[in-house]
Amino acid sequence: MPNPSKNVPPKNASEPSRLAVTPEDITAAAASIAGSVVVTECDQSRTLSEICGCSLWLKFENLQFTSTFKERGALNRLLALSPKERRRGVIAMSAGNHAQGVAYHASRLGIPATIVMPIGTPMVKIENTRRHGANTIISGKTLEEAGEFARTHGEAHGMIMIHPYDDPLIIAGQGTIALEMLRAAPQLDTLVVPIGGGGLISGVAIAARSLKPDLLIVGVQAQLYPSMYNAIQGHHLPMRGDTLAEGIAVKVPGRITTEIIRHLVDEIVLVTEDQIERAVAMLIAIEKTVVEGAGAAGLAAVLATPERFAGRNVGLVLTGGNIDTRLIASVLTRELAREGRLTQIAIDIVDRPGQLAAVSALLAEAGANIIEVSHQRTFSDLPAKGTLLEVVIETRDRVHLDDVMKRLGEAGFVAWLPGRR
Repeated sequence: MPNPSKNVPPKNASEPSRLAVTPEDITAAAASIAGSVVVTECDQSRTLSEICGCSLWLKFENLQFTSTFKERGALNRLLALSPKERRRGVIAMSAGNHAQGVAYHASRLGIPATIVMPIGTPMVKIENTRRHGANTIISGKTLEEAGEFARTHGEAHGMIMIHPYDDPLIIAGQGTIALEMLRAAPQLDTLVVPIGGGGLISGVAIAARSLKPDLLIVGVQAQLYPSMYNAIQGHHLPMRGDTLAEGIAVKVPGRITTEIIRHLVDEIVLVTEDQIERAVAMLIAIEKTVVEGAGAAGLAAVLATPERFAGRNVGLVLTGGNIDTRLIASVLTRELAREGRLTQIAIDIVDRPGQLAAVSALLAEAGANIIEVSHQRTFSDLPAKGTLLEVVIETRDRVHLDDVMKRLGEAGFVAWLPGRR
């Protein structure tokens, strides 16, 4: 894809009156939610800036009380309810973050809340939603199926639907992020924002364009769920599978948000699962901050094609930090494997005393650390007098790993990386 800074002229807010949300709506939302949500830090990351070749600023929305930006829009919508509507209660469908925002602020305001979450929603998001006092219902294989159940259930019980993204008040609340970012870093000339249903980037685009009309705004979607990309570009890329960025795994983008994005967002890019995983791991390793897959999508886009953003002042929104600890461990381990720092080696050895000691000594001399060892005598295609030794080792990097493999070969051992023999 072309570099947007060179080939895509920035859009502008020349037709704001046609859109469902105005800059004034976002200013009003900022006043409404002031004091009830955290004005999160927006700081420059010197290390990531050096890696990416641009000046990179991070908006830490993962440090909200609910670990997600979603509570901004949720609170703005809840505050607009009449006393009668508050008594009726609210219902929302969510893959987890909107759920927590609605549940937390509904509890604060004394509003009964029911949240419908699709099957497969990370347990940490389900438990946090319940902890905030909401009645949680798990229904539907997708967010869209959960939404259909929520509409039907809500109508049957007289509850007010709080949509996660296709609502002007929700969009206005999310847009307050841009006001804070440009106040903290007025030199920003580019914003890279994750897209699921489009509520966040819609609000951000409206607010940002009102302050800096020539700002470059780039949206990011997971390659497995390119719904808004399809809608804007007229493509029909498939949507399927389990993505680490379940928070933006939306099959049907919003009607209101699609119109806003069509007018105000310069480009939408897609990122792979490997790229998202790498971004999550880097934010933990470098910034010491935990971000879920959707929240790392912006960094994934910059890391994937740094030439797009070279020399620019780029703002990223770390949208949320609700990720299971087991999944964090898996992501970090897989990243170590990609970097050549954690590797499983298979070695064909003769089944006699001293062979394991010889391998261990050679690995120690090469500076590799042994993490796990296992022998396989039965389920292998080796001769009866041979055995398969599988060793997980820790090395400094891929160059060091290559040196270890070379030494094993020079010592007469037949060694290979599983799947690469």
